[in-house]
Amino acid sequence: MNKLMNCMKKVLEKKEIKKAMTRNNLYKFWGKVAGAKFASKSKPYSMLGGGIMVIACENSIVAQELMLKKTQLLVKFKPYLDSLKINVKDLKFDAKKWGG
Repeated sequence: MNKLMNCMKKVLEKKEIKKAMTRNNLYKFWGKVAGAKFASKSKPYSMLGGGIMVIACENSIVAQELMLKKTQLLVKFKPYLDSLKINVKDLKFDAKKWGG
């Protein structure tokens, strides 16, 4: 049992794993930030360099509506970003990334 615990500890200490877990936690907050109207029509897709989060959108209309609300979304996201110590400076909405 000790070997298993040590192995798990080593895996969880890896930078890539910590980063993935942090992003996963951040992605879970999207529904609260986007609101009920957009939670099922959009979802975090990936992170780009420079603190840009890509949001997959069901269609171009959803992407456009979210684009118009981008400043408000970033403000609502700030407490979650601060608690996870993640720097997201911008949101990019992309209907081509939607997979359902």
